[in-house]
Amino acid sequence: MIPEKIQAAFNEQIREEMESAYIYLSMAAYFESQGLEGMATWMRSQTAEEVAHAMRFFDHISERGGRVSLQGLKQPQAEWNSPLEAFQAAYKHEQYITQKIHELVDLATAERDHPAHAMLQWFVTEQVEEEASTSKIVEQLERIGDSGNGLLMLDRELGRRPIGSGFAPPAPEA
Repeated sequence: MIPEKIQAAFNEQIREEMESAYIYLSMAAYFESQGLEGMATWMRSQTAEEVAHAMRFFDHISERGGRVSLQGLKQPQAEWNSPLEAFQAAYKHEQYITQKIHELVDLATAERDHPAHAMLQWFVTEQVEEEASTSKIVEQLERIGDSGNGLLMLDRELGRRPIGSGFAPPAPEA
């Protein structure tokens, strides 16, 4: 049986992960409106990944006989002044999520909840990757500066990221 404090904290983390998905989906919409389809694709992939993260917490609660309790989501920001500003916001958000994961690890340790602690180790490693990928894109956008050609090259590169099911743009009709 999952301890009550862990269940409550994991339910809160489901909300955090779904809000992350909502933020990235909003960024995808922003990039699409700017004609940056590659960046939109990257954000759609990020959205799918965040939903999958929420489901890991959902499944952990359920598998341990707990009760998932979904919470409301905040409306995400819809506009940014530039692609750089959007990716800076994504990086800052990933740092925030890393802090939340670390707090959950601390709680699992304090509660002596070994199954939760073991599951959270995957997230600790994942957050290193999340921060690194968004930080790298911020650095690239800073280097590009006002170069339209550089922005288009990066957009093309980011568009190569595969998208999880359900988040890809619709296929063109034949």
